[in-house]
Amino acid sequence: MKPRDSVASIYLDGTYAAKNSSFGDDNAAWKAASVRRMLAAQGWSAARVCEIGCGGGGILVELSKHLPDTQFTGYEPMPEAYAVCRTRAGGRLEFLHESPAGKVLEKPFDVALCLDVFEHVEDYMGFLRSLRGLARHFIFHIPLDMNAQMVFRLEPIVRVRREVGHLHYFCRETALATLRDTGYAVDRWFYTDSSTSSYANWKFRLMKLPRKALFALAPDFTVRVLGGYPLMVAATPEV
Repeated sequence: MKPRDSVASIYLDGTYAAKNSSFGDDNAAWKAASVRRMLAAQGWSAARVCEIGCGGGGILVELSKHLPDTQFTGYEPMPEAYAVCRTRAGGRLEFLHESPAGKVLEKPFDVALCLDVFEHVEDYMGFLRSLRGLARHFIFHIPLDMNAQMVFRLEPIVRVRREVGHLHYFCRETALATLRDTGYAVDRWFYTDSSTSSYANWKFRLMKLPRKALFALAPDFTVRVLGGYPLMVAATPEV
């Protein structure tokens, strides 16, 4: 079998869409609530917000319900996902069938959202550097696949690569180091709880209560050992 020139081809040839037909809508309310929590904590102006890799557009739709004075732009290069999000355009919502990588805007967005995106990108560090001219502030959501139980069991690591296209696996420390190494100042971070998300299969839900109890006592230890808590990060591009 001839190897692909780029693993990004799965997003353009229908392979990824066939396995992930919800295009992120199944987790839209959960992620939008976490974005609003971060915006409130930071006190950032959010008159113009964009999302990088917006999928079906569900997160921006959810945000538009709670941020009535904000204009939203979603960037989505995958044809199947764009076919969904473009049906939601209108009013304060617009969707563009392109990637914003490398764009330096004369009037940057106030906030750019990059939610569960760069772990899918082959050259993830180059990709992050290429986004810095897009907005004055960024909010990242990063899966923390590098935890003891996932590495020990191995199957979950293989599954997130095979089913949802994760190419890079982070713990909190390497995720934050990646942002700093690509030119972002980390302003704030917190863990989000994925136990109610579509990522949580029945095995994951069996551990919901023990995981929550341990997290209340020792959050960093729980995330390193059991996982289940992605990372939400507010960051500002360094000049």
